[in-house]
Amino acid sequence: MQARMKHPAMVLPGAMEALLSLGKTFEQAGVPKVTVDLVLLRASQINGCSVCVDMHAKDLRKQGESDERLFAVAAWRETSYFTDAERAALSLAESVTRLADTADAVPDEVWDEAADHYSETELAALLMAIAGINLWNRLNAATRQIAGTAS
Repeated sequence: MQARMKHPAMVLPGAMEALLSLGKTFEQAGVPKVTVDLVLLRASQINGCSVCVDMHAKDLRKQGESDERLFAVAAWRETSYFTDAERAALSLAESVTRLADTADAVPDEVWDEAADHYSETELAALLMAIAGINLWNRLNAATRQIAGTAS
């Protein structure tokens, strides 16, 4: 396996710095890091981004997450491993990642559940994290970046 090109964020001057700076903004908004990383992992699973699935699973493992929780992220609805707040964040991540899959991209019930658990600032952070990971996933998928290799 080989990437099609060097990672676009490393080719375009200033892009990597901008993306990393964006990431720092939502990391400081009060949403637990584990929750953000669960969201990043779930969106990456949906998008089939091996680089991000690998990275965020490893990040969660470093934070002490159990194998049960890591393995169950893709099937979070059918397990008891996640809190109600985490479930709301995962549901929001799925809706925002799959915008075109339904007529109502982010149904009120998904939004309202997330809003019950997170403040406006925290919701903004979750949305920015979801949008950001979708950007990373698309860059990685388009250029066929390979998990476990340097770009």
